[in-house]
Amino acid sequence: METYDVKKDRKDLYAPKAGDFRIIDVPELQFLMIDGHGDPNTAAAYKEAVEALYTASYAVRAVAKARLGRVHTVAPLEGLWSAEDMEVFRTREKSAWDWTMMISQPAWITPEMVQEALTSAQKKKQLPALGLVRFETYKEGRSVQILHVGSYDDEGPTLERLHDRFLPANGLTPTGRHHEIYLSDARKTEPAKLKTVLRQPVAG
Repeated sequence: METYDVKKDRKDLYAPKAGDFRIIDVPELQFLMIDGHGDPNTAAAYKEAVEALYTASYAVRAVAKARLGRVHTVAPLEGLWSAEDMEVFRTREKSAWDWTMMISQPAWITPEMVQEALTSAQKKKQLPALGLVRFETYKEGRSVQILHVGSYDDEGPTLERLHDRFLPANGLTPTGRHHEIYLSDARKTEPAKLKTVLRQPVAG
């Protein structure tokens, strides 16, 4: 049985090569999502959201295998980030951050399958955040992205270069939330080797 892996099927989105900024077109994709606020390093809600998303995603994987005979690798964790004052991202005032954590799902996953998976997961694990999981589509369209290698706290200079130099030089303006895709497991990878896709939807 062949296993579907979005990192292999959509390398342009989930396995970009290191280098400079690239302009891409991101199609509509579907995700399990949870919204929250606060410092991801200290907020209990963040930890609970991530645990619930992985639990739900593995439950969806089990339902897909049982119902359709299709197997997929659970996709990497992603985050949409915003704040009332975007300067807090440069100053790293993480307590002021708003986030939507999410994990993409294959195109053949349906709302009914997600509901079945969530019901099953809630019976097995008492995770309050499972009740916050929602299933929806998200389309970014034209975007600029780059592969960042290093600590999350070292993203600042790259983001400044994106917003202060690359976007103006190419006649582009940001249109949506800052998007990060976490290709590395931060629990097992030293900060200097973390790989993260940094993406910004744009117009122009």
